[in-house]
Amino acid sequence: MSDAVLPAQASPEADILSALGLRSIVLVGMMGVGKSTIGRRMALRLKLPFVDADTEIEAAAGMTIPEIFERHGEPYFRDGEARVIARLLEGGPVVLATGGGAFMREETRSRIAAKAISIWLRADHDVIMRRVRRRADRPLLQTADPEGTVTRLLTEREPVYGKANITIASRDVPHDKIVEECIETLHTYLCGPPPAQSPADVASAVR
Repeated sequence: MSDAVLPAQASPEADILSALGLRSIVLVGMMGVGKSTIGRRMALRLKLPFVDADTEIEAAAGMTIPEIFERHGEPYFRDGEARVIARLLEGGPVVLATGGGAFMREETRSRIAAKAISIWLRADHDVIMRRVRRRADRPLLQTADPEGTVTRLLTEREPVYGKANITIASRDVPHDKIVEECIETLHTYLCGPPPAQSPADVASAVR
């Protein structure tokens, strides 16, 4: 009987980290889809730092995002948001959750494409409305018709979010299930399909 020790199987997380190199993972999508919650759990799985762009913007500005909108307006906020995301992407591999409008800016999309793998957490209108109703700190929803605003934003933004490298459906299931799907799809995207699948099968699942 041989005493040879079989090499340990690399984990999907280790494969992902190796394939990422210095790139980050950036979560994009509408408010309320779970970017921060999913991002934190993905970061734990991958042993990477988690960063929330909105939190970093507030720290840099010394005020909350609703205050920035109120005092300076949305264009000022978007400029600051682009600068903060650019800085964070220079800092080596992290899992980064971005605000709902960040990916709409072409300059930011280009920077993310160069420095990261992007994941769109896609949720239906009803799921988003149910989640954002619980929060009073959404400046874009301080309108007479929040539901109409969400519908308009989805119409404007979904074609752009669709340019992300990977799309994952965010729905009302345990967060860890979404995280697992993100890890599996990321592994396939970065490392290729498992032997049982043909490349054509995977090509249809991820961009």
